[in-house]
Amino acid sequence: MNTLRVMSENNEKSRSVPPIGSSYNEDTERDRPDGEALSLPSFVAGSGALDRLIDTARDYARAAASENTLRAYAKDWAHFARWCRMKGAEPLPPSPEMIGLYIADLASGSGPSPALSVSTIERRLSGLAWNYAQRGFALDRKNRHIATVLAGIKRKHARPPVQKEAILAEDILAMVATLPFDLRGLRDRAILLLGYAGGLRRSEIISLDVHKDDTPDSGGWIEILKEGALLTLNAKTGWREVEIGRGSKQQTCPVHALEQWLHFAKIDFGPVFVGTSRDGKRASETRLNDKHVARLIKRTVLNAGIRSDLPDKDRLALFSGHSLRAGLASSAEVDERYVQKQLGHASAEMTRRYQRRRDRFRVNLTKAAGL
Repeated sequence: MNTLRVMSENNEKSRSVPPIGSSYNEDTERDRPDGEALSLPSFVAGSGALDRLIDTARDYARAAASENTLRAYAKDWAHFARWCRMKGAEPLPPSPEMIGLYIADLASGSGPSPALSVSTIERRLSGLAWNYAQRGFALDRKNRHIATVLAGIKRKHARPPVQKEAILAEDILAMVATLPFDLRGLRDRAILLLGYAGGLRRSEIISLDVHKDDTPDSGGWIEILKEGALLTLNAKTGWREVEIGRGSKQQTCPVHALEQWLHFAKIDFGPVFVGTSRDGKRASETRLNDKHVARLIKRTVLNAGIRSDLPDKDRLALFSGHSLRAGLASSAEVDERYVQKQLGHASAEMTRRYQRRRDRFRVNLTKAAGL
């Protein structure tokens, strides 16, 4: 009964407590995307210059996370807001009691909705925390109504992480061999080889420009040198450089594949990887979507007959954009710290998660302890 009383009190507060800002309206504010909630304080008079600064600040707020992350956070908020309304509650201000009930519902599954995994529930909480912050509220995830319920969910439902299968060296060679040598084939060959050799995320591949500051949505640029290609990337962990050396032969060299694509597509400015005409003979100026990389990997995996012992549906589920990063980590026979640097990982432990066939018993502490 105490919990219900607190929830009721919080619901009443949600109708009467506006955040700082003169133009606040709860019905519209709760559904605004990230950055849209920015407004002038009530004690400041508006002007043309300040209005322009608000728009600039909103642009920077949207740039605080990747587009994929922002889309996911927006869906998280929409789902939670809809759930609250169905329960006769309000999403604002944050109620730890209500959020505890929400994640319990997610974990148990209700009606036609399947139960969500622990990782998805934690992602939903991150999305809620982000959205509350954009609306001037703080969500305390350590509050007992949230933390205790989440701990119980983890204890009861947690499972080992499901990892995508690594694309190994022999796999990537078979995959690129399925591609034609028209313009579209040259582009896709460069995407696969560059992504594999660089251990790149699919978003990092498609966000590349030819030069620095070619486009507003650039995520990095390339520099082709005699020894290889140097990529400067604005990645999840900040700016980093990725060195991609030339291969032992032109047919499988990622740098040669990149040069061939840029040359025949006549690309010397703007996005590196763009769409092509329907006949595959002309390059457009439109940057590819990162979903193209995922579709390309799945298509070439099927065409190359990789894991043909499984039905097509199961094979497609095994591979994704992360299969390229896992493939490099699993295939490169070099010191682990070089792989860690190439993948941009902050810790060696994260790199080891990507290594699907590392020597797990290279160091035998049992024998070292005298047993």
